[in-house]
Amino acid sequence: MGRFVKNDRDWRLGVLAVALALIAWQFIAAVIIRYPFILPAPTDVALAFVSLVAKGDIFIDLGTSLVHFAIGLGLALLVGIPLGIIMGWNRRVEALVDPLIELLRPIPPLAWIPFAIIWFGLTSFSAGFIIFIGAVFPIIINTYSGFRGVPRVFVEAGKMLGCTKDRDLVRYIAFPAALPSVAAGIRIATGVGWMCLVAAELFGVSNFGLGQKLWFYYSLHQMDSVVVYMILLGLIGLAFDMIFRSYVDKKFLKWRTGEVA
Repeated sequence: MGRFVKNDRDWRLGVLAVALALIAWQFIAAVIIRYPFILPAPTDVALAFVSLVAKGDIFIDLGTSLVHFAIGLGLALLVGIPLGIIMGWNRRVEALVDPLIELLRPIPPLAWIPFAIIWFGLTSFSAGFIIFIGAVFPIIINTYSGFRGVPRVFVEAGKMLGCTKDRDLVRYIAFPAALPSVAAGIRIATGVGWMCLVAAELFGVSNFGLGQKLWFYYSLHQMDSVVVYMILLGLIGLAFDMIFRSYVDKKFLKWRTGEVA
């Protein structure tokens, strides 16, 4: 019972914080600055949102961006998790691959834009590739760290209980033990990949997309519409994070809180 009261109080505090921020924003924009190009007021942003919804393009932009993001994050998961598992389980593979990973990891995703255009053209896969570059390394590193951190006693106990093959040890022993680290890597990758979305759509892969329209309305000096797309990017990123955390905690990490049913 106490837990529900605490959550309810936290929820109200969050709403209060947002309300105070909106009031302060409205006051600064309308009373102090009084220049919508520098800082549009929340009322201006609300009117711009209504106008964009009436046009209908905002829904096409959202769908286009979700396709780009799905391509990039999907590829990052397909590459990052298996590679991280192999690196964490096999020291020879780690010694072979780790220097290459550490060489490529510090390169900013934006630096890959020229090659994205050359390799994939102005297509959705170009945007997906930039998101992939931003998302894959957190998945690799966290998956690798999770598997390297599996206590040796777990592996030995698994062998004593009949798990003698590497495939079974990975599936039934190492992966469940490393799952919190793997989940953390996916969560970080989701945030990084979503932040790469604006840059990924900036170089004209499509006439639609949240990032593309953000820069389009900036070129028209319609900063109220720019803020609409910024807020939409933030809300969707927050929704991804909340849904992912809720699903993972309920389905895979219940043992950490003592909940087994």
